[in-house]
Amino acid sequence: MHRLHRFVFGIARFMALLGGAVLTLLILITCLSILGRALNSGLHSDLVMGLVPGLAQGLIDLGIGAIPGDFELVEAGMSFCIFAFLPFCQITSGHASVDIFTNALPRGANRVLEALISILFAWALILIAVQLGAGMQRKMPNDFGAVQTSLLLQFPIWWSYAASLVGATAAAIVSVYMAVVRLYELLTGRVIVADALGANH
Repeated sequence: MHRLHRFVFGIARFMALLGGAVLTLLILITCLSILGRALNSGLHSDLVMGLVPGLAQGLIDLGIGAIPGDFELVEAGMSFCIFAFLPFCQITSGHASVDIFTNALPRGANRVLEALISILFAWALILIAVQLGAGMQRKMPNDFGAVQTSLLLQFPIWWSYAASLVGATAAAIVSVYMAVVRLYELLTGRVIVADALGANH
């Protein structure tokens, strides 16, 4: 069981690292786009145009400005990041919780709640993955060859659905695994996740 947990934990950690890399790239794109937009506005100012009109116009002609389609890239990338972080959050029980009431309950009652919550999470994440898959199918080329694309960059919308579906599928698999683990812990009284996590750290 611990070997299986390490394997699933490794998948969740890989997805989180991938989501972090994409998020870093999106932050870089956003910062460069804001900087380019500010430089473009400054180059168009009367002061700069009056002092160095040739240089200012040359830089503008080079394309100094906002990154084209930056909003589309961030929108598509953020949806992937959210789903990429979910498996790690699920396997480490990192979801936000209000435990003022549950702290007063006996350990057995908390195990029942943990199992119930894990089952509900698994059901919800499976449903999300299925709906994302259906949404992606609707965005893919139809019988007439038409495909829905983004406004500026003209990339197929289904690409962002497919990227999100990878994360959502991983989250659904991890959540089903965690539901099984919590049920096993409830029935046997053993703590599987804490032991395996402790071995990983």
